[in-house]
Amino acid sequence: MGFFKAFSGALGGAFADQWRDFYTVPAGLSGTVGVCSAVRSGADAQRSSNTSGSDYVITNGSLILVPEGFALITMENGAVTGFVSDPGGYQWTSDNINARSYFADSGFVDAIVKQSWERFKYGGPPAAAQVALFVNLKEIPNNKFGTQSEIYFDDAYLNTQVGARAHGTYTLRIVDPILFLKGFVPVQYYAPGAFPFYFTDFNNAAANQLFSEVVGSLAGAFSAYVNASGKQHRITAIQSDSVGFAQSLSQAVEQAYHWRYDRGLQIVKATVMAIDYDEGTKALLAKVQQADALMGARGNANLQASFADGLRAAGENPDGGALGMGFMGMGMQAAGGAAGAMQQPNQAPGYSAVQPSPTDAASGEDPYERLAKLKNLLDQGVISQEEFDAAKAKVLDG
Repeated sequence: MGFFKAFSGALGGAFADQWRDFYTVPAGLSGTVGVCSAVRSGADAQRSSNTSGSDYVITNGSLILVPEGFALITMENGAVTGFVSDPGGYQWTSDNINARSYFADSGFVDAIVKQSWERFKYGGPPAAAQVALFVNLKEIPNNKFGTQSEIYFDDAYLNTQVGARAHGTYTLRIVDPILFLKGFVPVQYYAPGAFPFYFTDFNNAAANQLFSEVVGSLAGAFSAYVNASGKQHRITAIQSDSVGFAQSLSQAVEQAYHWRYDRGLQIVKATVMAIDYDEGTKALLAKVQQADALMGARGNANLQASFADGLRAAGENPDGGALGMGFMGMGMQAAGGAAGAMQQPNQAPGYSAVQPSPTDAASGEDPYERLAKLKNLLDQGVISQEEFDAAKAKVLDG
């Protein structure tokens, strides 16, 4: 009672003539299919060309082709009578005690599904007629998620609560076909001749429920991502880290809805296509970017460039000679102090290398001291030779 295996893998030429009439998956299935009824290949179609046959019930002696990436499940009165995940050709028989009902001798399926097989298998000898279904084992793409309003979560890196709207896509895999079929798929999808179960079908209430559960888990997923133990994930990195975010999303969904253990489903990858932060978060991220720009060697370069820009602007002002020298005097001290402060992170709290400059530095400073400071800026590369010569001329003319 069960299956005899005729060959492994795809239908080969040696079996072409005798396998002109067999059951397999329907032609033209979308990659987002979850479950579909087996259909009979046309007697004149040959090989793997399928037609939309109407006989979805296999009988004693029926030939069944299980393609790569699908699992075959046979059922009677809602209970599971057979399971095949090894690709190949099989013959169903109800009158041979040597036939097997379970073929999952390779890959991860055997260990994962065995418990569900024992839980849902048929309790007595199966009848001569069985409903035959195929379950998709491939990674299923194009599952969308999105929020209409902001979601809020605590961000350990920013040390505050942030808000954002986001949308994207994720892929999933049916890791336990028997549990998925028995624990989640509505019964109308595995009645004889039923319409295929598509995850992207808007008329599929079960698939829409999955969408709602993913959206309901986004706040937890974002929080899990940015607060991962031993890591400091920035929320701005989430769009380029599909694997890391998928782990956080899968974790959040599993904690809230138990996809893996109640439904046999698992999220594989997830990508945030767009994220729109609320105004408070945008302002905070702008400040973080400014702080990043003032750290380390890049910060010294940015600070020196800003002083040079100020000096250049003052030099171009006809009345800015004294003002420019005053700015330059204060700028040189500030630049040296800021660079010292950033290069000496181990100083005691309260220490500052920046020394206050007199407010009347510009008006009372000796011209030769100004020239010395200009030369110092030139030697440090803060100003160019042309800028030094122009400022020098103003000092000497003043």
